[in-house]
Amino acid sequence: MTTATRQEVLGLYRSIFRLARKWQAASGQMEDTIKEKQYILNEARTLFQKNKNLTDTDLIKQCIDECTARIEIGLHYQIPYPRPIHLPPMGLTSVRGRGLRSQEKLRKLSKPVYLKSHDEIS
Repeated sequence: MTTATRQEVLGLYRSIFRLARKWQAASGQMEDTIKEKQYILNEARTLFQKNKNLTDTDLIKQCIDECTARIEIGLHYQIPYPRPIHLPPMGLTSVRGRGLRSQEKLRKLSKPVYLKSHDEIS
């Protein structure tokens, strides 16, 4: 990992912890705020620990993009949890290619960047 990439990753980590410290739940309830703050901290720790040994620059860049997208979406929608995607069953493949494997492949390709690691840790 280059020095610039390391600084970017550490900056994201710090910004997530600052965000968690200032987070207020949309409901205004104190217990919801505490739960959401705890979720943000646990999610950040888990994902950063999981990816701390990455050496491939493309994978590191993908993780940075995912982190940035999740921060922006969380701030915009005021929810710390990843937004689910809704795809109709068998809605991505053509009529002749309605096999299960092609459906799974297309679903994986169509997954938004902010959900790439969500299924792996959930």
